Amino acid sequence: MKEMIYDFEDLLDMLDSLLREPTEFWNNFYSDRNKEIPFFTDSPDENLVSYFDNNIMKPGRVLELGCGPGRNAIYFAQKGCTIDAVDLSDVSLKWAEDRANNKNVSINFINKDIFDLNIEDGTYDIVYDSGCFHHIAPHRRMSYINLVKRALKPNGYFAITCFIEGGKFGGAQISDWEVYRLRSLKGGLGYTEEKLRFIFKDFKEIKIRKMNVFDPPNAVFGVPDFLTALFQKTS
Repeated sequence: MKEMIYDFEDLLDMLDSLLREPTEFWNNFYSDRNKEIPFFTDSPDENLVSYFDNNIMKPGRVLELGCGPGRNAIYFAQKGCTIDAVDLSDVSLKWAEDRANNKNVSINFINKDIFDLNIEDGTYDIVYDSGCFHHIAPHRRMSYINLVKRALKPNGYFAITCFIEGGKFGGAQISDWEVYRLRSLKGGLGYTEEKLRFIFKDFKEIKIRKMNVFDPPNAVFGVPDFLTALFQKTS
């Protein structure tokens, strides 16, 4: 009975088992803190900093999806936000906690799959995602959108940073159907402005652009071939 599909959740779980990187994968990925991975830096995304510098975002309650070693969560906390930062990997969260303690900021780190979160409707002013969405398989996309909608207050902001198609660091140029033919996300799906605009069409588009590039070390993180997008929940 274990592998019997009875309802929609059973179907999602089955497809997850074929495509999702297991927790062990991400724990191994984050196990070497000295690995030459660009986003292992301790600097926040340049687009996130720009939202505060331009007074688009203000201190409030934040949910970060896939926080990794915590660089953006720390920035939110430093800006006076109350933040819940979620990640599947307990290894990445230990690193994030060490960083937060070193900078004397308070962050509520949550070690969970984002689809297992129990969130009351309209809890957050901001939902932020830097590098999680492009690892979400197409069959989970509606679950992801519904999570963001449920989490946000009316007029709350949703911001995302993701691979561009065929980018330097990733961004598979394959169709959603091809994902299932290959049984692989090829390291992370690539997106275009048009695709993001279509996927998040239920939100008000504020801005979609390429990430600005900043050479490390720098106070902000910016690499080529990433897309950034900012949307607003209107109801």
